[in-house]
Amino acid sequence: MRIAVFSDVHGNSAALNAVLADIAGQGGVDGYWVLGDLVALGPDPVGVLERLAGLPNLSCIRGNTDRYVVSGDRPPPTLEETLADPGLTPRYAEVQATFAWTSGAVTAAGWRDWLAALPVEQWTALPDGTRCLAVHAAPGRDDGFSFHPSIPQAAMAETLAGCEASLVLVGHTHYPFEARIGRWQVVNPGSVSNPLPPDLRAKYLILEATAAGYRLERRAVGYDHQAVIERLEAIRHPGRRFIIEHLQGRHVPEWHRDLVAVAGSQP
Repeated sequence: MRIAVFSDVHGNSAALNAVLADIAGQGGVDGYWVLGDLVALGPDPVGVLERLAGLPNLSCIRGNTDRYVVSGDRPPPTLEETLADPGLTPRYAEVQATFAWTSGAVTAAGWRDWLAALPVEQWTALPDGTRCLAVHAAPGRDDGFSFHPSIPQAAMAETLAGCEASLVLVGHTHYPFEARIGRWQVVNPGSVSNPLPPDLRAKYLILEATAAGYRLERRAVGYDHQAVIERLEAIRHPGRRFIIEHLQGRHVPEWHRDLVAVAGSQP
């Protein structure tokens, strides 16, 4: 059993195609597990869905941005927060326009119902009997900041309390991460798109599982970020400012800054 595991494609078909080409170059896989955030925020949501749908033995789960696209939910700031602080107006307008654009593209192409039907988690028994749970953010949730080196082990263990899987695959933070937390192994492959610096390549995992056990191989693939930026500009994507910051490595969340500083200080 050989499975490609990736997350956070975010409407970036160029990055997805680079990952799929690398998988083929590694000898291919038996199936694909995609951990959510498929279509927003990038320039080609429909192209991503068409490419994914053509993959054999595909299993996709829902990410928070997939929910935003089909439900009308939105990330912050809320309207109430914006009315209380007019300085948030540009950010509010950008968020609303970005998700409206993506929702319109997905709906017009006939993919809305498919996206709306995605489950929040996937359970699988590996050949050696290991119970594996695939989620976007945490068991039973598609959102929330739950698994990252900055989170105390006790807090991560509390998030996992009651989870009957021993291998938990997560996405959401875009940060490649692996930790043994009590009886659980938690693994994040990183993101296909909208990367965190310093490594801006598209990232994924290959899970190889047999009756004797399983192993995970991390992969990272370069692609033409500038071509994606030019496409965003050409179509005047409403979220292009935010997406280009990611593609150029200029988007550094506060929780990630210490890790970037450590990486930059290493020889």
